[in-house]
Amino acid sequence: MNLKEVLKMADEMVFAKTGQHLDDLQEAILRGTMQGEKYTKIAEEIHCNESYVRQVGSKLWQILSEELGEDIHKSNFRSAIERLRNASVVNFAQDVVVSGTFNICGEGRHPPDLPNPHPPNQETSNTKQTKTSHHDLSEMLDLGAFYDRTSELDNLTTSILQQRCRLIALTGISGIGKTALAAQLVRQIKDEFEYVIWCSLDASSTLAKFEANSIEFFSQSEKQDSPATNPKTLPLIKYLQKHRCLVVLDDIHNLFGSGELAGKYKPGYEEYRCFFKQIETLSHQSCFLLIGWEQPREVTPVKKQNTSIRTLQLTGLDIASGRQILRDYGLGEIENYSALVHRYQGNPLWLKSVATLIQELAGCVTELLPYDTILLPEDLKDILQQQCDRISEIEKQVLCLLAKESEPINLAKLLENHRITASDLLNALQSLSRRCLIEQQGSFYILPPVMRQYIKGL
Repeated sequence: MNLKEVLKMADEMVFAKTGQHLDDLQEAILRGTMQGEKYTKIAEEIHCNESYVRQVGSKLWQILSEELGEDIHKSNFRSAIERLRNASVVNFAQDVVVSGTFNICGEGRHPPDLPNPHPPNQETSNTKQTKTSHHDLSEMLDLGAFYDRTSELDNLTTSILQQRCRLIALTGISGIGKTALAAQLVRQIKDEFEYVIWCSLDASSTLAKFEANSIEFFSQSEKQDSPATNPKTLPLIKYLQKHRCLVVLDDIHNLFGSGELAGKYKPGYEEYRCFFKQIETLSHQSCFLLIGWEQPREVTPVKKQNTSIRTLQLTGLDIASGRQILRDYGLGEIENYSALVHRYQGNPLWLKSVATLIQELAGCVTELLPYDTILLPEDLKDILQQQCDRISEIEKQVLCLLAKESEPINLAKLLENHRITASDLLNALQSLSRRCLIEQQGSFYILPPVMRQYIKGL
């Protein structure tokens, strides 16, 4: 029995039981099983989370078990299929699904190796429809080499595919690799969705504009799939309920105002609050991934039970990945590279900036590195300025206080300045933490070395 015949037979059984044809992941599981592959190998080949592959496989074996009347699982699937074929119980090439079950006892059944005297209707024999995927990834950036983020990829994949989260915020300081991680994620899981949209938000991205563009994409795609009909244009939430969609909104911070605490919408953009609330609470089968320096205030980083919202605050790369960046930028022989990676918090963009400076000066500044010198190339200062220009006055005051301290400082010590009330201080610390501009170590706060050097120079 060849693979094509097995897939056809399995597809007919799954359709008889569920009313749906095999999807791409189910086909990959069957294909790998027939080839003797383990779940680990199958997951690697399709760039999918192994635990999710196992979950889909378990449901698939259950469906086949119910249809065949015996316990089917990964280890006995091949033998069960061969046994059925040899016994001529099921003619997987030509049997017709009747009333939602297989007609395996009717007069129309004939030996599988003989021509069918009553060929099936051509329309009936071609009932399987290929699931069409529509991707609008024209705004997704290609940022070149991707450095290891295995745990973060697994975290996001599990949240989206297994836990079916509807709203996920991916946050982190500028240059930390949020967009690169999201792009890698989309490349790995995009085939699990009917529609994938990547939208980079800017100062003109009102909710009305975003909804209009998205609705046009959905409606045009549906017309391509069914040219003989004229699908009715629907509200955006209806498309998200009708189809399994992944929508990525990059640069989400452009929805929020400057000079305010993190996550406050600009005038004219407040409608996004209600929209995101809809995405969280209404029943649908889609997922929104929000990427930016800030997250909406309604998307809290505090994980609650039974919630469809998640937040992943991205931190720096590990030492090995940081060293690879330095090597890629010509600093393969630098001594004490781990200290340099740590000093710049494993931030890919910061490391690239410093490495470029060292290379352009022919390495003559490397002698300064052992002395904990913080180099701030102009392009790095421009990056930090873009983010610091957004913060409120009270946050600037707190940053200046922290910049004077080389060791972590607690809340009581910060309050001794007598210029900031306890309430304002707490709000400022929360906002700065959400922006990833400060670090919290238990009940103590500290400004990372690069930020401390930058704030001191203002």
